Amino acid sequence: RTMPAVSDKIACNPRSLSELRVGQHARIAEIRGGRELTRRLLSLGLRVGMEVDVLHRRGHGVVVASAGTRVALGAGIADKLYVTPLS
Repeated sequence: RTMPAVSDKIACNPRSLSELRVGQHARIAEIRGGRELTRRLLSLGLRVGMEVDVLHRRGHGVVVASAGTRVALGAGIADKLYVTPLS
């Protein structure tokens, strides 16, 4: 077995959406919340595998765009949404 390169590990290592900067592009990798949070995000059009762009930071929350829709997420939700940065 070959070990992945260090740069591969960093690229695949998901981090909280709240850590991204304005202008960054990322793919949703994991929702670290219960069934209710997952349902709520689905109703907003956000699910694992979707790509999002960080448009604004509003206090500790973020505004993201995905598939032509803008969604404002509070800090609590942004902390539970793990993404893989693409840019």
